Amino acid sequence: MKLLYFAWVKQKTGMGEEDVVPPAGTGNVHQLIAWLKTRGEGYEAAFADLGVIRCAVDQEHGDLDTPIAGASEVAFFPPVTGG
Repeated sequence: MKLLYFAWVKQKTGMGEEDVVPPAGTGNVHQLIAWLKTRGEGYEAAFADLGVIRCAVDQEHGDLDTPIAGASEVAFFPPVTGG
């Protein structure tokens, strides 16, 4: 699965994208984030406040309960405002 990181999420993780194979049993975005946080300080910092993380699974906006089974792409980004 490809993970995409945008804005300050990208800065804190130190990368814009990566290909990962989450552990078995990782069924939704929240579980994916929990696993990512175990991968180092940058991930811990990026996902420290889940209230300010937005996601898209296969280019459709989701939330922490969105299933990731079979997904090819998950994107993480801060809240977006318009003007």
